[in-house]
Amino acid sequence: MDKKFYIATSIAYASAKPHIGNTYEVVLADAIARFKRLQGYDVYFQTGTDEHGQKIENKAKDNNQEPKEYVDFVSGEIKRIWDTMNASYDKFVRTTDKCHKDVVTKIFNKLYEQGDIYKGEYSGLYCTPCESFWTESQLVDGKCPDCGRNVIEAKEEAYFFKISKYAKWLEEYIESHKEFIEPESRKNEMINNFIKPGLEDLCVSRSSFKWGIPVSFDKKHVIYVWIDALSNYITFLGYNPDGENAELFNKYWPCDLHLVGKDIIRFHTIYWPIILKALDLPMPKKIFGHPWMLMGNDKMSKSKGNIVYADDLVSEFGVDAVRYYMLHEMPFASDGNFTTDLLIESLNSNLANTLGNLVNRTITMVNKYFNGTVINRKVDIDKDKEFFDYIDTCKTTVFEKMEILRVADALDALFDIFRRSNKYIDENEPWVLAKDENNNERLETVLFNLLEAIRIGAVLLQAFMPETAERIFSQLGVVATDFNNIETKESFTVGESEVLFERK
Repeated sequence: MDKKFYIATSIAYASAKPHIGNTYEVVLADAIARFKRLQGYDVYFQTGTDEHGQKIENKAKDNNQEPKEYVDFVSGEIKRIWDTMNASYDKFVRTTDKCHKDVVTKIFNKLYEQGDIYKGEYSGLYCTPCESFWTESQLVDGKCPDCGRNVIEAKEEAYFFKISKYAKWLEEYIESHKEFIEPESRKNEMINNFIKPGLEDLCVSRSSFKWGIPVSFDKKHVIYVWIDALSNYITFLGYNPDGENAELFNKYWPCDLHLVGKDIIRFHTIYWPIILKALDLPMPKKIFGHPWMLMGNDKMSKSKGNIVYADDLVSEFGVDAVRYYMLHEMPFASDGNFTTDLLIESLNSNLANTLGNLVNRTITMVNKYFNGTVINRKVDIDKDKEFFDYIDTCKTTVFEKMEILRVADALDALFDIFRRSNKYIDENEPWVLAKDENNNERLETVLFNLLEAIRIGAVLLQAFMPETAERIFSQLGVVATDFNNIETKESFTVGESEVLFERK
């Protein structure tokens, strides 16, 4: 297969159970990965957990646990929630895995030996939760600009990465590769707020805590998060700085899409490209900084007590209702909003009424009027052509929107197929046609057309709501197909109708 597609999420920090804001990213990545597979791409989808650092060392201590014991549990929770959300990842990585630690050690040594890393001393303002050093001018109201928490003065011996050496190259690369950072607002932010004012060399080791990958030639130090966590995208593919790379790396690198939260896009668009440049590796094709899912217009945090967990929502509303809400209600470039009321409204209106009711009443009529089997009688009228022209337009729009990562817009275009199908029922009034035997073939054509429209919608739906698509295929009595075989039916023998979504 010639078409390959490597998509990677950022790796979740294994300090606590992820809330729905954290979970949104893996659901978004999963929809993109599934869509690409259905297009015929050979997809590699990687996600996982970032498991080192002072915050985890402190949390483990507070819990009377060893750090490894602590991250084993939290990483397991993260993986469980990703699985609950039906994430179809190919690899779930952990930065405590030996294979990763070995390669990170080699990467650090290579950068040191070629003069890109040097030893110095850091004195600055440090945010423990974000594991970031800041200057006084970068603080917002005296607090960390990323998370708003207090910072502490810290001074310690450290190794530094000469990112200043690559600043001019990075600026020119970003400016000449328009699709490298999206949305464009994120690109402008990186250039104007960080690169143009001047990049300071990056602290890449710590000596004030022990929970990390040791620097092999200076055991007082552990390798800091930037080289450790960011390198996961190549270490687990089999990158080897000292020799031959693995077949997986040669096949899938460079990454086609890094999907990361807007709060960590700086690390992925400044530090990560410079690390790759220093290693003489190709750049990722696109880094997309997605917005946040807010809780009632406020960022979720434990201190505010406004955290909602995906597995709790799934147990109440079902996985596909939660997936639909996450994918449909998040704008392309601005933050989305979560409330339980909005989720219930979305479920009732779009899922129970528009989709569920359409499938239920169509299959009920096929069973009632034709004992479950209809064939395409092709007793067509003008409105049938208009109906399928509209569906073709919707289908084209879904593909166009997914190509530019406007997933919410793609899902909306897909549901236009179901909305238009409901209108088609009202236009043709099958219950009226059924009263006159002379209209039998027209009635059969109408019901066939409805089943075909639902099937086309369900083929597309597989990327976004895989369980629901499977249940629709089962009721239609057809097998799932990819996009290359989307329209091939000439008859249907349906099963019994069942409720796809209960109204709340």
